Amino acid sequence: MISTVVWGTGNVGRAAIRAVEAHPALQLAHVLVHDPGKVGRDAGDLAGTGRDLGVAATDDIDAVLATAPGAVVYAASGDIRPDEALADITRAVRTGAVVVTPALYALYDQRGAPPELRDPVLAAVEDGGGSLFVSGVDPGWGNDVLPLLISGLGSTVDAIRCQEIFDYSTYDQPDAVRDLIGMGHPMEYEPLMLAASVPTMVWGGQLRLMARALGVELDDIRETMARRPLETTVTTRTMGEFAAGTQGAVRFEVQGIVEGEPRIVIEHITRIHPSCAPDWPSPPDGAGAHRVIIEGRPRIEVTVEATDEDENRSAGGNATAVGRLVNAIDWLVEAEPGLYDALDVPLRPAAGRLGRKQP
Repeated sequence: MISTVVWGTGNVGRAAIRAVEAHPALQLAHVLVHDPGKVGRDAGDLAGTGRDLGVAATDDIDAVLATAPGAVVYAASGDIRPDEALADITRAVRTGAVVVTPALYALYDQRGAPPELRDPVLAAVEDGGGSLFVSGVDPGWGNDVLPLLISGLGSTVDAIRCQEIFDYSTYDQPDAVRDLIGMGHPMEYEPLMLAASVPTMVWGGQLRLMARALGVELDDIRETMARRPLETTVTTRTMGEFAAGTQGAVRFEVQGIVEGEPRIVIEHITRIHPSCAPDWPSPPDGAGAHRVIIEGRPRIEVTVEATDEDENRSAGGNATAVGRLVNAIDWLVEAEPGLYDALDVPLRPAAGRLGRKQP
């Protein structure tokens, strides 16, 4: 059994505790939290499993890492604290642990990551003999292994389009939805995630990774952006009120240009309410989906819908991102120490888990 730490118990961490507990090769050894109110609570309580797991949460990072765990699922956010997240992650790698995380977007395509991010990780690998694999859902499997797998079913491929189409009122992270993305702010507000070049910073690595797998060179990466206001004030179940005239929908593309044409495209269509921008693409049931479209012969379209935590579609997306990471741990433990990306780490069948009771 691989001794495994879950570091953070938010949207991703809750799913990580459940995934580690369900995996036949992993043993949940410790849970690290930042909130003093969570210290001492059982991991099962924090993860909503409905039963105790016998692991009490702690905020003593030194003591946990001193146990030399086999793996660490780093579930703390890196969106607005990238320097702190990098320091935490390299610290864990230096203990010799396999670390998996959705934080640090630039390392999704680790070969193209800037030296200020890549070099500290490689130094930690050299010093301690650990490993790091960064992935998620978008960025993550929805923009790497899934489209690449499906592209192999076609005779010819003209273009690949990866879409995330979501009602963000189901996403339990108000600061990100309101401030980073701008939902509910006046239209003159300039949200950080939508600023010019930021989408390329976040999603460009996925385009480069797919291009590498497809054997093509990107001439350029381009962005398109559109925003729509709410026509009426809406009240959401989980995130409260959003006023008429404020931002209610966003649609952008990050385009990988090959020989002058957008051939690999990552597109987001995000709403705070289904009534906003009804002419834009919608998920099949209005809640949220990830979709891959292969334009070519044949034309192939695959839509993935995942639900978790009382049929919540955003929680389902988080759970699939966690599944990709947690299910890679035993493979990474057997592999050589290093810095890995989605093209290195296989997506494998759920061996040993068919019919296994979930926590």
